[in-house]
Amino acid sequence: MGFGVIFSSFLRALSQLGDRRFRRVMALGILLAVGLLAGAYAGFLWLIESLVPGSVEIPFVGPVGGIDTLLGWGSLLLMLGLSVFLMVPVASAFSGLFLEDIADAVEDRFYPALPPVQPLRLADTLVDNLNFLGLLIAANVLALLLYAFAGPFIPVVFWALNGWLLGREYFTLVAMRRLGRERAKRLRSENMGRIWLAGTLMAAPLSIPLVNLVIPVLGVATFTHIFHRLSAQSP
Repeated sequence: MGFGVIFSSFLRALSQLGDRRFRRVMALGILLAVGLLAGAYAGFLWLIESLVPGSVEIPFVGPVGGIDTLLGWGSLLLMLGLSVFLMVPVASAFSGLFLEDIADAVEDRFYPALPPVQPLRLADTLVDNLNFLGLLIAANVLALLLYAFAGPFIPVVFWALNGWLLGREYFTLVAMRRLGRERAKRLRSENMGRIWLAGTLMAAPLSIPLVNLVIPVLGVATFTHIFHRLSAQSP
């Protein structure tokens, strides 16, 4: 499976935007993404206020202060700018909440012959998401060291790192619905390079303000298609 299959899976996900069931999840997903983004933004400003006196310089964004920034007129534009970085944890939190609805809608349309799936337990999904969110934050904090040496390649490092993390999470959660935890992890390990590429192609548009609000929904749908193609190829 190469770029062509990943792209065709994404096009299939796009083709379902007219589906009423898909649109409902999309609308809820955008509202949730905006809410999570606003919460992450407020938390980020609070952290800046607590740890750094004055303001700090954020790449591609500029000087950022503390809670006073949240109350300023330019706050909405700043939040959109910071969404380049904050939408990655938002996408991670999103996957555990709407994955079942999106994956079911995709399978009902494109894979109707499949047997009913055993839904993932909400408690297990939340634990997995919290563990992954911790890994994602820790990895991105460590990546700050790499950014100091990456120069103009900072976006590439950012996309590659978060592509690996998001591809790993989205594929595992989609696969676990059909295969269980252990078989899903094995299939992921066998195809990690392909999954990493798909995750990187998802992480890149997450860096585009406004566009990034719909990417978590399309990401789940795309990885559902990718899972079924890889599962069909697996012995």
